[in-house]
Amino acid sequence: MISDLTQEYSDTIQSVFVKAPLIDKFNNHIIETRLISRADSSFAYTPTEEVEEAPKKKGLMSKLSKNSDSKEDKSIQHLAILNDLNTHGIAKSLVSKWFNRSELGGFNMDLIAERGYYNASDLDVKIANSSERGSALLADAGEALIKNTFIIVNDFKYTNKEEVAEKAKGLLSGVTKVASVLGKDNLANTSTLASKGVEVAGKGYVIKTKAYLYKLVWNDEIANVFYNNFWTDDANIDNDKVEAYNQTDVFKLEYVGTETSWADIQSTSYSNKSNVELISVATVRAIDNVISKLQRKFEVFRTKTPLVSSDPLAAKIGLKEGLEKGDKYEVLEQVLNKDGITEYKRLGVIKVDKNLIWDNRYNANEENTSSMEYTTFTGGKNKFFAGMLIRQIN
Repeated sequence: MISDLTQEYSDTIQSVFVKAPLIDKFNNHIIETRLISRADSSFAYTPTEEVEEAPKKKGLMSKLSKNSDSKEDKSIQHLAILNDLNTHGIAKSLVSKWFNRSELGGFNMDLIAERGYYNASDLDVKIANSSERGSALLADAGEALIKNTFIIVNDFKYTNKEEVAEKAKGLLSGVTKVASVLGKDNLANTSTLASKGVEVAGKGYVIKTKAYLYKLVWNDEIANVFYNNFWTDDANIDNDKVEAYNQTDVFKLEYVGTETSWADIQSTSYSNKSNVELISVATVRAIDNVISKLQRKFEVFRTKTPLVSSDPLAAKIGLKEGLEKGDKYEVLEQVLNKDGITEYKRLGVIKVDKNLIWDNRYNANEENTSSMEYTTFTGGKNKFFAGMLIRQIN
């Protein structure tokens, strides 16, 4: 996240962000670096050309002005963040974690084998070149796992809705104007608030986040460089390769896109909660909301989820993942192609049952007590089975 301790409740938001649970459908690939300081000198302004052409310059996080709405600032903001991440070696840190780099500088395939359900010995790079299946597994691991590594940078803003309502008096005449003030998200909820009037809408808090999505660049060329130039293990340390890895800047991130979302907590729903507790809940929900929006918008960021039951047809995803009535999911079967690489074959399409969506949002049990533990889908009865994977298609 972008850290800005000058904003109200920023210390609470930052603390909650660092401790917030990762959504279950992602592997936890969190690295040590979690914060980018807005006050750091790297946020000094440089034009767009300098942002892209000066990767070794100290002031790379160019003018990430918290209050700027200019088209120029918006156009360069994701580039400034990207250059900052690349300059500080975040991509290399992601690669180091994938290959379990030790203090000596050696690598192993244990984590990749664990996450990909592979045989670690088959993935051993020392035998990859002499084993057709070993080479295929390495390619498979890179395609299915390593290249699907993402960084999300959140830029949070806290808003007390009483302040919003006070500013809005006499100005808001409809649902669309309320939505524009609160972030143009969750229009149905905004409509409910607006229908009760500005006074009710002014109770509670809004945490808004603008999230920037980046993806680790991992392809055949980079994989070959890694295995040929940098690979060494603790049992046979090659110090030249250790130093070559230390000095390389071959690993990069690429920009995928941006989304904005928000979460509000009605103080009437949490009459016994302190401001800090309210803001904590809203921060976690804002993170969940923006991730679900990024997944809807960018197909490359969509995850696969297993069915947990065939009768009813169900999966453990819900409102936290942004499910809505009518959402469609394809059902996939995992197969090996002739080269021994994993592929996914579509078996059919199912749809979210509008009346049976699981409310698995953070602290949802305090608002809406329910015994439901999954979301139910319709379509393909007796055709699909527990363990098959589903992926959103709309």
